[in-house]
Amino acid sequence: MEEPQTTSPAKDAPNPYAPPGEATGTATAPTQSASARPLIPIFIIVFIDVMGLTLIIPLLPFYALKFGATPFHATLLLSVFAVFQLFSGPFLGSWSDRSGRKIVLLVSQAGMLASYFVLGLANALWMVFAGRIIAGITSGNLSVAQAYISDVTKPEDRTKAFGFFGIAFGLGFILGPVLAYALTKVGSESTPFFGSAVLSGLSFAATWVMLPNAKPKGKGGRQAPAFELFRKSETRRRLLEFLLFNLTFSTFIGGFALYLRAQFNFDQTHASLMFVYTGFLGALIQGGLLGRLVRRWGEAKLAFWGFVSMALGNSFLGWVPSWHFLLVAGAVASFGSAVTRPAITTLITKSVSADDQGKALGLGTTLASVSQIVGPPVAGWLIERKHLGAYGLIVGGLSAAGALLIAQRPPAPDK
Repeated sequence: MEEPQTTSPAKDAPNPYAPPGEATGTATAPTQSASARPLIPIFIIVFIDVMGLTLIIPLLPFYALKFGATPFHATLLLSVFAVFQLFSGPFLGSWSDRSGRKIVLLVSQAGMLASYFVLGLANALWMVFAGRIIAGITSGNLSVAQAYISDVTKPEDRTKAFGFFGIAFGLGFILGPVLAYALTKVGSESTPFFGSAVLSGLSFAATWVMLPNAKPKGKGGRQAPAFELFRKSETRRRLLEFLLFNLTFSTFIGGFALYLRAQFNFDQTHASLMFVYTGFLGALIQGGLLGRLVRRWGEAKLAFWGFVSMALGNSFLGWVPSWHFLLVAGAVASFGSAVTRPAITTLITKSVSADDQGKALGLGTTLASVSQIVGPPVAGWLIERKHLGAYGLIVGGLSAAGALLIAQRPPAPDK
């Protein structure tokens, strides 16, 4: 399961995001502390963005049901977002390669702010869908943030840096649902959406003030289309592994709130608490174990065991007798998702040059969009018909397929 290491031109090149020199205003040579310093604003930005997003994820299915949606229609809210993200992801990734990460982050955050306001003001189901469409068109903040991390870290440190990204993600998953619960109690069902809009505004301000305004160092000129990256055997394999991970995750998360409602009669409050639990476990694993696991196993082996854990934790969801057993299964699955995402993301960035990292991660966003188009409606259709066992088996089967793919012999290096 070991993979050939692709040397990135960025490894020995000057860091374009190093703090500017005080006298000349030019970028200084990278040092360990200088390259780590830009991760602080990106941590803050990702944390705020994810907290705003997870404010609404547990609530969206219940919010849609309020306007007369069926469980299947409720899961389409994730899919319609993904349809528009499918086209915007590669464009935003390539734009960030050409013009810099900051401007694309600002545009994306402004779009998310607008989408949350539309959701909060919704008085019909079509307005809920309109809000999700706006979010999908401008959704590039997380993939561009990952490209930024690739810009400022060495290849050997990148998985740990993506784990840093994952900690922000996990903390957002903890505090977002808690804040959603509090805002729902003090306000109405629409109050959390306005809370998310405020958080997007804060993220926009943090990006504007804290993030260095620089372009990635690259060869410039006309770039090949993003899908040309599929011609490279190693990159193609890593992207397929990423696709299987996202199919697993989107099918699971797309139906999880509705599954909790069907299996244990949970309301949106108790569903939010389950999201808090899984987010806490993910942050704990990425903050305390990820670096040591990477040093011991390497990214490929870690991703393999992550897929295996997701398969074991999710395959038997339809036969979980009580929510107490669900906590155990959730812990196993949370370990898998917490380590697999940063490991595969690192493998993708190592398989391409520094000039193509934003493009590759934008293509990853496209594959994630395909997953969200397919996964949530399948989950919603099954749960609406009470096929909870099939829901768990599909999620577990996708994870098992990812483990089998990553366990195969590595592809020969491209000439």
